Amino acid sequence: MRLTFKRFEKTFRKKAFWHFAGAAVLVLAGLFIFWISTFTVPDLHFFESNKIAESTKIYDRTGEVLLYDVFANTRRTIIPYEEISRNVKNATVAIEDNEFYQHRGIKFTSIARAILANILGGGFSQGGSTITQQVVKNSILTTDKTISRKLKEWVLAWKLEQQLNKDQILALYLNGAPYGGSIYGVEEASKTYFGISSQNLSLAQAAYLAAMPQAPSYYSPYGSHRKDLDSRKNLVLAKMLENKFISQTDFDSASQEKVTFALQSDTGIKAPHFSLYVKQQLEELLGKRALEQNGYKVITTLDYGMEAKAEEIVKRHALQNKTTFNAENAALVAIDPKTGEVLAMVGSRDYFDKEIDGNFNVTLAHRQPGSAFKPFVYATAFMKGYTPATTVFDLQTEFQTTCNPDGTPIIAEHESECYMPENYDGKFRGPVSLRTALIESLNIPSIKVLYLAGIRDSLKVAKDMGISSLGNADQYGLTLVLGGGEVSLLELTSGYSVFANDGVRNAPISILRVEDPNGQVVYEPKRSPFQTIPQDIAREISDILSDNTAKTRPYIDFSGQAVAAKTGTTNDYRDAWVIGYTPNLAVGAWAGNNNNSPMEKKVAGFIITPLWREFMQAVLPQLPDEQFTKPNPIDSNLKPPLRGFWQGTQNYFVDKLSGKLATEYTPAELREEKVVPDVHSLLYWVDRNSPLGSAPADPTTDPQFNLWEVPVRKWVADQQIKEKDLSIIPTQLDDIHKPEYAPQISVLSPQNGAVLRADTRVTISISAKSRFNLTKADYFINGSFAGSATRTPFSFSFVPNEIDSVSDFNTLRVVVYDAVLNRGEVSSNFLIQK
Repeated sequence: MRLTFKRFEKTFRKKAFWHFAGAAVLVLAGLFIFWISTFTVPDLHFFESNKIAESTKIYDRTGEVLLYDVFANTRRTIIPYEEISRNVKNATVAIEDNEFYQHRGIKFTSIARAILANILGGGFSQGGSTITQQVVKNSILTTDKTISRKLKEWVLAWKLEQQLNKDQILALYLNGAPYGGSIYGVEEASKTYFGISSQNLSLAQAAYLAAMPQAPSYYSPYGSHRKDLDSRKNLVLAKMLENKFISQTDFDSASQEKVTFALQSDTGIKAPHFSLYVKQQLEELLGKRALEQNGYKVITTLDYGMEAKAEEIVKRHALQNKTTFNAENAALVAIDPKTGEVLAMVGSRDYFDKEIDGNFNVTLAHRQPGSAFKPFVYATAFMKGYTPATTVFDLQTEFQTTCNPDGTPIIAEHESECYMPENYDGKFRGPVSLRTALIESLNIPSIKVLYLAGIRDSLKVAKDMGISSLGNADQYGLTLVLGGGEVSLLELTSGYSVFANDGVRNAPISILRVEDPNGQVVYEPKRSPFQTIPQDIAREISDILSDNTAKTRPYIDFSGQAVAAKTGTTNDYRDAWVIGYTPNLAVGAWAGNNNNSPMEKKVAGFIITPLWREFMQAVLPQLPDEQFTKPNPIDSNLKPPLRGFWQGTQNYFVDKLSGKLATEYTPAELREEKVVPDVHSLLYWVDRNSPLGSAPADPTTDPQFNLWEVPVRKWVADQQIKEKDLSIIPTQLDDIHKPEYAPQISVLSPQNGAVLRADTRVTISISAKSRFNLTKADYFINGSFAGSATRTPFSFSFVPNEIDSVSDFNTLRVVVYDAVLNRGEVSSNFLIQK
């Protein structure tokens, strides 16, 4: 009986639970249905008249100069469905929603896929949106990535399909879609980009327009992603063919059609290249819809005074270069190395210049940098242990390992592979230090430096420093050091700013903060300074590039101001570059032609450096006068070839005066390091895989060794250099610098412990004995140099209160030198009576 009751009780509880659960589900379902029933779809008039709520405004770094009111000049021309080109209708459906005419506003397969992707991804970012959903999202809802907003979108899209037919919905989409900048609707886009009504669009033109709405700033025909726009246009055509909107003949014809875009005529915009660069970033960061509705105030990094000066200088010089050098365009970018902030960005000689597609931003375009890439390779070599004094031979050299040292192919069929480059002036200089090679931008030594540094490691260093557009090591050969890759002016200038900032990289930023209408900050960039290359390596590069004693680079002499710079000219004279910097400003400039046609055969020093120099002269007086910190001296413990001894590696030290072996008593000024003459290429003495280690046991195993060594040995013979053996090393020791030869000194007056008046002149008298004639006496008070005497009796006078280092108790030190730099010294004390 008890067992039956328990079974009854258990069954009752289970049924009660399920009844309660069912009731809860029904209640929740009812509430959900009620919530859904509150969703209303506006009438057709709402969609056609809906305007941007509040535009985003972009300011300079002061927050006072308005650069661009992003949607202040919104342009939209609404036209009936019947007047819209069939081509653009089909193109849009093909790329955006190829099942548009089959579904009822939503596609359950896309919804399931989106839910699954977002569950697995831990967020709710997947879309799967139909054209109907996009109409709802763009006109009614925000773009917040939340479940509730997405549910509303699905329900409203379904309801919209009950109220409007497919043609009306597609018309709403095409009349409201964004096509870049302030252009909305396919009709306005057709007139703006092609100067025609949308009903007259060709198939290729329609495909271009259909490619834009998903990312109108990114796919702008005037931006730096034109190749990506072309690729997406081709994708649109492929989708149209796949969905049988066009025939194969139509596809082939449209794919080959050359489409010309008219110039976009934006007005009321300052620093246009920079402003639109910032706008694109804002769209990626915050979304297009947020920029349209949220009324943001964007404070950028731009120094508008600097920008205005740059625009004026760039335009004037570019127009001059067009006549003089057939270089019709120019660009400039300025960055603060300490922060990465972009201070000026001029993407062409004139944004509104139709002749050169002026609104194309050249500072973001990828072009070959020529010799401007060399410092990254030299920095890599220095990081491995080579030094600015390390010497390589600037001689005619074959670098292709399938060829002989004389430039002939080992196998006749490989003749085209042989590679014997020349310097810009066609001359060969023999042994040159890496410092000289970089200063004079010598090609042959630089190729050798790249081989020593390694292509893979050089690319890694360059990428770490901000040159992100370069590919993998397998894509390049030894010509990489001559600018064989493609980079943008912005990233190249950013890379140089690492040298300016003692090796610390600050990624370029253009936005300081974004505020909502209440002044609350909704976005600030994360700053992550990073020590990319060692501090002393950066200082070595800066020391070399700021050497204004080099006769080949008069453009970097700024009357005592520390400025470093490097030029670059491509072999085909299509690009001329100069990148220069101080500790607080990095400026890059470029000259050339947007259509990539060659300029006159002049180096960058003639074409672009006058523009760059004028800008630097204009802005440097506004900045603090900071000097570069000198690098540490070269480690004297490095083996001689790394320290610049190209004559050999067996070193010894002599006294310059006697010519005998130096001893511990030989003055540093008279010690001279020599090597036994035994001349070879650097690969004979250095294992490039371990330059700080031992010399290679068999240098011939290096594939470049014979190619380098043969011209060096020929040069030695031509120069009639007599090579020696160890027998030339002196056996006798320096015998004129000994402790017993040090001058003997005593201070006659004032006597040790004397009390002197602060305002009375004091004369110091000394007595000295020496094996050799005395030449000088130096006087120090409390460790600070006070003065010298160079004539007998080597007395020195001073007034105590005129010496900064004088205090109540003082130490006098006298150092005396003889004719061969033996030295003796003595100290005494004196007091000051005030």
